[in-house]
Amino acid sequence: MRSRSFLFLLVLLLVIGCSSGSSWDTQPDEHYVRRGETLFSIAWRYGKDAGDLARWNQLGDGSLIYPGQRIRLTAPSGYTSSAAKPSKPVAKPLPPVPVQPPPPWSWPTTGRVSVPFGGKPGTGTGILIDGQAGQAINAAASGKVVYAGSGLIGYGQLIILKHNDTYLSAYGYNASLLVAEGQSISKGQRIATMGEGPERKPRLHFEIRRNGKPVDPRQFLPAR
Repeated sequence: MRSRSFLFLLVLLLVIGCSSGSSWDTQPDEHYVRRGETLFSIAWRYGKDAGDLARWNQLGDGSLIYPGQRIRLTAPSGYTSSAAKPSKPVAKPLPPVPVQPPPPWSWPTTGRVSVPFGGKPGTGTGILIDGQAGQAINAAASGKVVYAGSGLIGYGQLIILKHNDTYLSAYGYNASLLVAEGQSISKGQRIATMGEGPERKPRLHFEIRRNGKPVDPRQFLPAR
């Protein structure tokens, strides 16, 4: 009798464990804003386009969000991603968002690419460039700082630059940040210093996203 009870308890724990594990792989439908978050950092966390989130939540340019605010992460009925055009006829349909060309890119720092796009260790959403502690991290293209902080788990101190309505770039594992949110940045401008990444090695996590989705940066960077 005691062995049957133990067996039942073991099966029950396995079922609970499996169900909770599968829920971690399911992306939530909403997010509640925490202090220090921006719409761009929220979009980055879930692999979404910040423009889509702004339209889906009627946030205008998305600059005015506040702690505790509910942000929906899926399109309302009748909307499509990165276009936000109602599928049903309305008096004034929203125009589709044009896809803008990539800016001219440069390498954000010197060093060997030790982990390619999709590789480990790291987040797998960018590349890891080895270097020396404290070496200069530069903007790979001109843009505007839309996030500068350490609120995104797995990136350390992170900078996100917006280059146009289609392309963003990110620079993670920094030792220090030399720019602030809202600041306009020129291509090649020093924005941070290199810190420790995975395996406690001096590294830069560099990432490019197109409409919120990570793409391999090396397809845009000059050959070297």
